[in-house]
Amino acid sequence: MAQSVWGYDSDNGPERWHENYPLAKGDKQSPIEINSKDVRHDSSLASWHASYDPGAAKTILNNGRTCRVVFDDTFDRSVLRGGPLTGAYRLRQLHLHWGSSDDHGSEHVIDGVKYAAELHMVHWNPKHGNFAGALKQPDGVAVVGIFLKVGKTPKPEMKRILEEIENIKTKGKEAPFQHFDPSILFPKSRDYWTYHGSFTTPPCEECITWILLREPIEVSSDQMAKLRSLSKNNENEPVSPLVDNWRPPQPLKGRIVRASFK
Repeated sequence: MAQSVWGYDSDNGPERWHENYPLAKGDKQSPIEINSKDVRHDSSLASWHASYDPGAAKTILNNGRTCRVVFDDTFDRSVLRGGPLTGAYRLRQLHLHWGSSDDHGSEHVIDGVKYAAELHMVHWNPKHGNFAGALKQPDGVAVVGIFLKVGKTPKPEMKRILEEIENIKTKGKEAPFQHFDPSILFPKSRDYWTYHGSFTTPPCEECITWILLREPIEVSSDQMAKLRSLSKNNENEPVSPLVDNWRPPQPLKGRIVRASFK
């Protein structure tokens, strides 16, 4: 497997990432399966707060592995604070992981349940100077994870992102994506699980405080189909659908998952 061409196929997928990215076999890898019976309720866990500036949204792109929305993070304009975090973390990007059908696609698994997709909102700690610096620190990055489950009602919240899919069908395509407030993607409940883990994509740096929201948001089957209409090929190549871009759960290795709720 050549460097930098990791992916999700059998020849370059999660089972083989460690060949080029040894950290993928580390002790604090993500995602994980959360078993309610092993979770520790921690009454000292505060509630978290996001104050996002809709003007910070910049572009949406298809990088052949996911659909990503990029935000301006040159100053503290969209920040996450509270919960298990100390200080304010800046929103840098959000992206999704999804399956080839509605019954799987999320990276984290809750009591054996897989959701259709998982949304990750990636924030970094500006006290480390820049994003690259934050990746080297255990408290460098905070990711809010939101599950997407398929229900009857299409989510107006996901609509903006999905409307742009037509413009970023193939790998390398990018489109302007302005005036978007990502806090509309939060579920009603602020309940969360938290643990220390890693990026779920190579090089799998172990710098993430995960804030995984208990309540999923609902999308329709049609909305999921729209996401699956993205391609991982370049424009001039044979069509290869972008699906099943999730990493399976990794060993917990003694880590404790805490919950903000009983």
